[in-house]
Amino acid sequence: MTVIVGAAIVREGALLAQQRAWPDDAAGRWELPGGRVEPEESEVDALRRECAEELDVDVLVGDRVGPDVALPGGKVLRIFAAELKSGEPRAVEHRAVRWLAAGQLGEVDWLPADRELLPELANLLARP
Repeated sequence: MTVIVGAAIVREGALLAQQRAWPDDAAGRWELPGGRVEPEESEVDALRRECAEELDVDVLVGDRVGPDVALPGGKVLRIFAAELKSGEPRAVEHRAVRWLAAGQLGEVDWLPADRELLPELANLLARP
């Protein structure tokens, strides 16, 4: 099974989202940072690598958020809470990045898999 990991990066009560630049059917839609776990790579290491590649940041990976989400082609999406260790997120491979407060989560056009986890992401933002 191919695992795709995603980072729910929270800072000051807001969640970081990034806007896809490609492929055409996903361009303009929003997602959490992350990507494929490579062979011989842990999920945590993959998430740290993906955040470095996509956002130019180093993150501290925390607990899982929500259940696995089934993706096409037998893949699965796993989301982890994360916080910034160093760097300021920037759109390296995406059109834009945006910090969203809990009340703003519904304002962007999420990819379907990320949209499924919005209740869990809102709960994450509600934690003290």
